Amino acid sequence: MEISGKTALVTGSARRIGRRTVLELARRGARIAVHYRSSEADALRTVREIEELGVEAGLFRADLTRPEAPETLVDAVLRRFDSLDILVNNASVFGVGTLEASTPGLWDEQMGTNARAPFFIARAAARTMLGQARGKIINVADPAGEAIWTAYFPYSVSKAALLAVTRGLARALAPNVQVNAVAPGPVEFPEDYTDRQKRVAIDRTLLKRAGSPEDVVRAIVFLIENDYITGEVLHVDGGRHIL
Repeated sequence: MEISGKTALVTGSARRIGRRTVLELARRGARIAVHYRSSEADALRTVREIEELGVEAGLFRADLTRPEAPETLVDAVLRRFDSLDILVNNASVFGVGTLEASTPGLWDEQMGTNARAPFFIARAAARTMLGQARGKIINVADPAGEAIWTAYFPYSVSKAALLAVTRGLARALAPNVQVNAVAPGPVEFPEDYTDRQKRVAIDRTLLKRAGSPEDVVRAIVFLIENDYITGEVLHVDGGRHIL
C-alpha cells in the first residue's frame, strides 16, 4: 500500500513508539489520527509536529478499557477524515503480575487494553476497510506472548491473546485487508526501569544490545507497504524469541 494520501489511526500515539510511528507516517504523506488516553500535552505536541510536516492531523481521546470506546473512537476518526486505511494498535499497558500477585483488576486491565480493545477497534475499522477493498492493520505484540513470562502473567497472556487476534483477523478479513503484528524486544524501556533491569533484558537477546524505536517503526512501515504478507508476526527483538 502506498502510504501517501491514506488515513492512519495509531492508538497510544502521544508518546514513545506510537509518536515515532505517526511522525514517520506523516513524513510519508498520511493523514494522522492521534489517539491518547491521558497524555494530552504530549498528544497536542505530536499533532503540532505532524502539522508542521504539512499534513492533516486530528486529536482523539479515548479510554480503551471502556467497552464502548473502540466503536466511538473509529466513528470519530471517520467523521473527521471520511476514510481509514491504516490501523496500528499500539496502545498497551505493562505491569508486574506473578501467579500469586495477580488480581482480577490487574488481569482485566491488561486483557482489556492489550487484547480486547485491539480486537474491537480492528472490527470497527474493518467495516470501512472492507468497503474500500483495502486496509492494513498492525498490532504491536511482544515476545512475552509466545514465551509466557511468569513475573508478568496477565501481561503475557494478554499479548498471547493479541497474537491469536492477529491471526484470526488475518483469516477473517482476507483477501483485501492484511493483518500482521510486530513484536518488539528491548527497544524503549519503561521509564521506571533500573539499569539492572535494562541489563537483564538486553542479556536475554542474541544480539546483546538494545534496539531502537526506529527499528520498530521501520518494521511497521514495511508491513504497511508490503501487500503480500498477512497473519505474520515480525520480531524486532534481537533474537529474544528463540532463546
